[in-house]
Amino acid sequence: MQYRTLGKTGLKVSEIGFGGEWMDGTPEEARAVVDACEEAGINLLDVWMPDPTRRSNLGDALVGRRDKWIIQGHLGSTWQDGQYVRTRELEPVKAAFQDLLDRFHTDYIDLGMIHFVDKTDEYRQIMEGPFMEYMRELRAAGTVRHVGLSTHNPEVAKLAAAEPQIEMIMFSLNPAFDMLPASDNIEDLFGDYAAEGLDGINADRAELYALCEQTNTGLTVMKPYAGGRLFDAATSPFGVALTPVQCIHYALTRPAVASVLPGFSTPQHVVDAVAYEDSSADERDYASVLASAPKNAYFGQCTYCGHCAPCTVGINIAMVNKYYDLAVMHDGVPDSLREHYRALDVTASECTACEACEERCPFGVKIASKMAKAQELFGC
Repeated sequence: MQYRTLGKTGLKVSEIGFGGEWMDGTPEEARAVVDACEEAGINLLDVWMPDPTRRSNLGDALVGRRDKWIIQGHLGSTWQDGQYVRTRELEPVKAAFQDLLDRFHTDYIDLGMIHFVDKTDEYRQIMEGPFMEYMRELRAAGTVRHVGLSTHNPEVAKLAAAEPQIEMIMFSLNPAFDMLPASDNIEDLFGDYAAEGLDGINADRAELYALCEQTNTGLTVMKPYAGGRLFDAATSPFGVALTPVQCIHYALTRPAVASVLPGFSTPQHVVDAVAYEDSSADERDYASVLASAPKNAYFGQCTYCGHCAPCTVGINIAMVNKYYDLAVMHDGVPDSLREHYRALDVTASECTACEACEERCPFGVKIASKMAKAQELFGC
């Protein structure tokens, strides 16, 4: 296992980390995954989940080896009346954080994450209000060793990267989320960074990666596999399948990225990810795979480019499609995706099926139909 310095924190983290979202099985199953991670040299664990089962499964599995792990714990992710609730109200935030400490049998969290901030106005309110004051108190007391923030929005992430109080960011990153619309030469979009620069990356995201490198703000990566969508040619926006190794290599070759955190539910998932460490250059090569995508691979599939905007009623069509596409990869809608969707200013239920967006879509996506499907799936 290779280790990288996580920006201003100075922490040495394994370049492959452990996303703990799927640890809702038995304690024995969780322990088996933790054992596999430890054997592979993984030392970074993300715990955004507030529910007691996942927290206790992981916390109990770490008893006697807490010092071997860097825990990335989220503040603002709470468990209320049997459901995940994202909030900035300090009373439930403090209770949920104490619960995290208790269930992990620890008196500190290495990386205290301001959980899921996807709007710039909310970011500013947090930074100027009592939530950030609480984070500073925890930092001063050593209960939180370093302060980070999780977001899916590059605009929010850029604000955080420019803020000295934020030492690292957890960001959603994979080829599909980074991409721009297809050009005549697909290889130009997905060439190696060293050779091609940032040409194929959405401008906001390219600026974010560069800014993080300039400010020494470390990045940890969530959703590196796009919920598994990239593993199947039928569901990938590229029309070709990528491997876990290729997805991991893509993320690790972005500037400022220190660790990629796939979600593991079995020891085999750990094996599949850490195969990256012994992989060849050919096995890591995502660019040639994407370059071989059929010219019509994008037609009818949303690539989240945003060219369908503006919506007449203000729906963020790209984000609705992204959450829908991720959700249908699972047997049931994960709580995190449902919350992300419901946090949108306008949901798919407001769609009037005017189809003005479809005239602008370069890939022929039947957007009105997808909005109806999203409304049915998410319930609003």
